[in-house]
Amino acid sequence: MTSPHPLDCPAWSALSERQSGFALAHGGARRYDPAYGVFAAIGDRSAASLAGLAALVAEHGDVALLEVSPPTDAPGMAVASQDIGVQMVATGLTAGPPPDFEIVPLGDADAPEMLALATLTQPGPFFDRTHQLGDFFGVRIEGQLVAMAGERMKPRGFTEVSGVCTHPDHRGRGYAGALMRLVAARILDRGETAFLHAYASNRDAIALYETLGFAVRREILMTRLTRG
Repeated sequence: MTSPHPLDCPAWSALSERQSGFALAHGGARRYDPAYGVFAAIGDRSAASLAGLAALVAEHGDVALLEVSPPTDAPGMAVASQDIGVQMVATGLTAGPPPDFEIVPLGDADAPEMLALATLTQPGPFFDRTHQLGDFFGVRIEGQLVAMAGERMKPRGFTEVSGVCTHPDHRGRGYAGALMRLVAARILDRGETAFLHAYASNRDAIALYETLGFAVRREILMTRLTRG
């Protein structure tokens, strides 16, 4: 029997292995500690695993699943929303000009600004400690953090590029592309494959990612589950 691909259920792969230290587990279910993320997964479709997922939702709040065919009829849970997305991978990057602005590493001291920027721009789920899941970089203009990108889920052999956002007053200047190229290049230099997720309806973002060297691997559903 062929083992499932790590990206078919990236949260399960990440929380079972490389990012197990960020996991809350109940039976056959795992989720990121809500200070870090909202994603969750189950190891199988058994009643025990589904009950474990329901218990994690009841105790720690809503979760999101990134899977091709997520469970939607689990006892104790209800679907809050479901959106079609695409999963994209890059094994190499297209050549690009060097940025004519400074890119700086971001860390705990920058966390309040990072959360504020993500809250304003809504690049995807971002919480108090999301920045601790991987390396983040940003662009500051006159001291203000105006753009950032970093790493999130880390399944076996892969690292996700995430948290990509630019303040509305500073868009169109190449910040997002340069930041993504840096983050993805560092992933590739480690011998891993870079990947990311985007809503299928966000054609402008997908077009940007394709110019950097990302290609669509498959469609994937983002399903938010809440207490039923």
